[in-house]
Amino acid sequence: MEQQYALEMSNISKEFPGVKALDGVSLKVKPGSVHALMGENGAGKSTLMKCLFGIYKADSGDISIYGNSCHFNGAKDALEAGVSMIHQELSNVPERTVAQNLWLGREPITKYHTIDHQKMIEDSLEELKKVHFDFDPNSKMSKLSISQQQGCEIAKAVSYNSTIVVMDEPTSSLTENEVAHLFTIIRTLKKQNVAVIYITHKMDEVFQISDEVSVMRDGKLIGTYDSKDIESDQLISLMVGRETTQRFPPVESELGDVIMSVNHLCSPNPKSFQDISFELRKGEILGFSGLVGAQRTELMEAVFGIRPFCSGTVVINGKEFISTKPEAIIEAGVGMITEDRRGSGIVPLMTITANTTLASLKNYRNKFGLLDHNKLDKIAKKYNEELNTKTPTMATRIMNLSGGNQQKVIVSRWLMTNPDILIMDEPTRGIDVGAKYEIYCIMAKLVKEGKAIIMVSSEMPELIGMCNRIMVMCSGKHTGTVEGEHMNQEDIMRLAAQYK
Repeated sequence: MEQQYALEMSNISKEFPGVKALDGVSLKVKPGSVHALMGENGAGKSTLMKCLFGIYKADSGDISIYGNSCHFNGAKDALEAGVSMIHQELSNVPERTVAQNLWLGREPITKYHTIDHQKMIEDSLEELKKVHFDFDPNSKMSKLSISQQQGCEIAKAVSYNSTIVVMDEPTSSLTENEVAHLFTIIRTLKKQNVAVIYITHKMDEVFQISDEVSVMRDGKLIGTYDSKDIESDQLISLMVGRETTQRFPPVESELGDVIMSVNHLCSPNPKSFQDISFELRKGEILGFSGLVGAQRTELMEAVFGIRPFCSGTVVINGKEFISTKPEAIIEAGVGMITEDRRGSGIVPLMTITANTTLASLKNYRNKFGLLDHNKLDKIAKKYNEELNTKTPTMATRIMNLSGGNQQKVIVSRWLMTNPDILIMDEPTRGIDVGAKYEIYCIMAKLVKEGKAIIMVSSEMPELIGMCNRIMVMCSGKHTGTVEGEHMNQEDIMRLAAQYK
C-alpha cells in the first residue's frame, strides 16, 4: 500500500532578484514523525517553509497535505489548513501581554461581542501548561527574556491543534532544561500523529529527536535519510559540500596585560546581577555560562552602557568608568554583538552596506565632513566577503538575508571598528556549522592579534572549545570560574545550578 504523506512538496522553485533561492525542491513528510531539515545558512530551508506557510508564493511546484492539493495566499490560509510555524525570528507584539499575543486575531468573544479577557487568561494558562512554561499571561512580552518569548511562540503554535508544525530553530535561545521540555512536547505531538518539520543547526538535536533528515544546499535538496542510518560527519559533509575535520580551530594566543577589569558591579534591580568582578586580558577569550535568569546578558549590557549599574566600576585600558554610555565604551575600544539579532542588531530596511558601517561612520568622512560612500561600500564589501556573507549585492536589504547571514553582517560591523575588546552575546545563535567555524576562526585571529573577547553562550561545547576560562553565573551571582581540566559540562552545570 502506498505511503500517505502528511505533506508533499513537489518541484518547488523560488527566485528573488539576483538569486535562485529554491531550485526544484521536493520534500515528503510522514505523519507522526519528526523530519529534520538541515543545511547551511542560505541553503533555502526557511524559504521552503515560508512557501509552505503562504508567506512566499512559489514560482512553480505543487503542495499537498494528506493528498489534497493546497495553494495558500497567506499564513491565515495555512493555519486554517492545519499548518503552523514557529519562526526563527521572534514575531510577537512587545507591548502586548502574553495572553494577547497567544490569541492575537482569534480572541474569545463574550455574548456582548467584547473580548472575553478572563477566558483568554484561562486559555493562556492551559496552553502554557501544555508546553511546560510557567509565565504570567498578564506580563508584557517586552518584559520577558528572549528564551521566555520563544516559549510563548512555541505555545502559540501548539495551540492551533495543527496536523503539521514547522519549528525553525526553536531551541536557539533555550537552555538544556528548556530543550528537554521542548522535546517532551514534540514527542507528545508525535503520539497525536502530528508531523513536525524541525529546522536546526544542532547535530545532537537531530539524532535525539528526528526520524528522518533532509539536507539542502544552495537551494537544492541533496537527499533524505533515516536519522539512525547517518552520522554527524556525513551530515556536515552533505551540508557544506566538503569534508570537515575540525569543529573548533586552534586558539594560539599569548595572554597579555589586563585590558578590562569589572569591579563589584551591581544592578539597581536587586534580582539582577550583584557584586560581579572579573578581569579580561589581551589575547584571552573569556566565556560566560549560565542558565536562563543567570543575568549574563544584563551584565554585558551594563558593561557596554546599554543599562545602568548603581555601584562598582568598569576599567578599560586604564580608564575608569563609574557610569557608562555606549558611545563612550565604543570610543574606549569595545564592540558588542547583542543576543537579540532582530530586536537590537539589524536595521531591517537598510542595506548590507548601511548595516555593516553603522558603528564606524565617523571614520569615513571626507575633507568636507561628508560620508565617503565609495570607501564605505568597498570596506563593507571586504569585511562581508571575508566572512563569506551570502547576498545578491551589498545594496540588498538585510531583512532579505537568512538569519545566519544577518549575523555575519553584524560581526562585520564590529570588526570594522577594529575593537580592542569584543563582547559576543550568543554569536553563533541560528548559524550553521560552516558559518560557526568561520566565526570561530575570526575569534582565534583576533585574540592572536592581542585583542580580547568576552563570549556569552548557551552552548557549553563551544565555550569549552574556544575559551581560556569560563565564568559561571546563576541568579545574578558569580558562582565560580573554570579552566583547564575543570572546563567540562558537569562542572559548569553544577556551578550554573548552585543558587536557587
